[in-house]
Amino acid sequence: MNAPLLICSSLLLAAGSAMAQGPSFDCSKVENGSIEELVCQNSELSALDQQMATVYAAALKKAGNEHPAYLKPTQRGWIKGRDDCWKADDIPACVRDNYVRRISELQARYRLVESIGPVTFSCNGNPADEVIVTFFKTVPATLIAERGDSTSLMYQAVSASGARYEGPNELFWEHQGTATIRWGYDAPEMACVKAR
Repeated sequence: MNAPLLICSSLLLAAGSAMAQGPSFDCSKVENGSIEELVCQNSELSALDQQMATVYAAALKKAGNEHPAYLKPTQRGWIKGRDDCWKADDIPACVRDNYVRRISELQARYRLVESIGPVTFSCNGNPADEVIVTFFKTVPATLIAERGDSTSLMYQAVSASGARYEGPNELFWEHQGTATIRWGYDAPEMACVKAR
């Protein structure tokens, strides 16, 4: 687990544990040995589950009549991924990380927290080759980058200098007014500057 994620999750847990007495679901109905049972038995995870329920409800209101429906199917997929944490070496840490990242994702995608931007970056000296970035004050910090018809949600990563964010196949690293952006698996890095 990286240091910013550990620090951020600790802050979330401290705030959340004061509010929550248990998770958002009925612990009397969970299966023995399940991830849900672990959540019921762990006050930190219970607090995160309560926070998830609150954030998900807010996202659901913002999603409105999404077409095609995105939020509900991705939430079911997230629950399946969380429940696969039984395979992890450190199961509680895996569950915690899953909650923290999903909460941040929902807050960014559905604009539930403050943001900075959008900021347009022109890449490789070509004004037509743009990447538009919006930064979100989530914990951990996130950004949503748009290039052409595709978007990527990225999470802040450890960096010796500058601000570095990583997505599934994308990278955004801003340092001293310039940005290095990689868009796609094994794609070349682009040198980018803020558009005026």
